[in-house]
Amino acid sequence: MGIFIRLFIEFFKTGLFAVGGGLATIPFLKDMINKFHWFSMQNLADMIAVSQSTPGPIGVNMATYVGFITGLKDYGIAGALIGAVTTTIGLVFPSVVIICIIAHFLKKFKENQSVQSIFYGLRPAVTALIASAGLSIVVVTLFNYDLYKSTSNVIDLFNIPRIILFIIVFISTLKIKKLTPIMTIVLCAIIGVLLKL
Repeated sequence: MGIFIRLFIEFFKTGLFAVGGGLATIPFLKDMINKFHWFSMQNLADMIAVSQSTPGPIGVNMATYVGFITGLKDYGIAGALIGAVTTTIGLVFPSVVIICIIAHFLKKFKENQSVQSIFYGLRPAVTALIASAGLSIVVVTLFNYDLYKSTSNVIDLFNIPRIILFIIVFISTLKIKKLTPIMTIVLCAIIGVLLKL
């Protein structure tokens, strides 16, 4: 049962410090890969894709997924459910407490110069966290991340079909104004299934 306490603590810390929304949780998840090996970089890429494609906040979706797969490995389906609930509560709990406190003192917070300065100072940090997350997604998605230690051929590191799909989708979103995010996600999901990307 110690695994669930550890999951709660790690996701509590993530919820407390991942200022800037769901994408800001990705650097914390990368840190968990290095520390605990609960999931791999490929799992993280899959998590991001699924979390972006499903309803709900991306951070909560990823937390639930991590708890599910971690609990499933050690304790079966019951552990998966406990893990999913534990990580979700751990991630959301700090935000709920902070929002309740801020709502209580909103007028004082709004007019307080120190609080405004804190938020101005947080903006660059949040931008850096999200940029770091974006770069991680690019590396895991467009390159064969698992091969970088085992191959000497540089070409093997590039996932050519994914890179081509990325370029096509990127140019399409710039050029075709009627292409909505929903259409893009559905189309890319279909292509991914057909080409087994």
